[in-house]
Amino acid sequence: MESNERYYRRRAVEERMAAQRAMTETARAWHAKLAAEFAARCIDCTATATATATATGSALSA
Repeated sequence: MESNERYYRRRAVEERMAAQRAMTETARAWHAKLAAEFAARCIDCTATATATATATGSALSA
């Protein structure tokens, strides 16, 4: 199964490409908005995973 981070990263890339191919400004804006949202979710997943790994590592070394 694909991790959330990989899914959000993949969807952000797909939406950026869809924005570049879009025929209308409305479609371009919509895909760009989706790309930004997926990128933000990816960043949140990465930050959460990093914080969890750091906290787990701290607990193990204590």
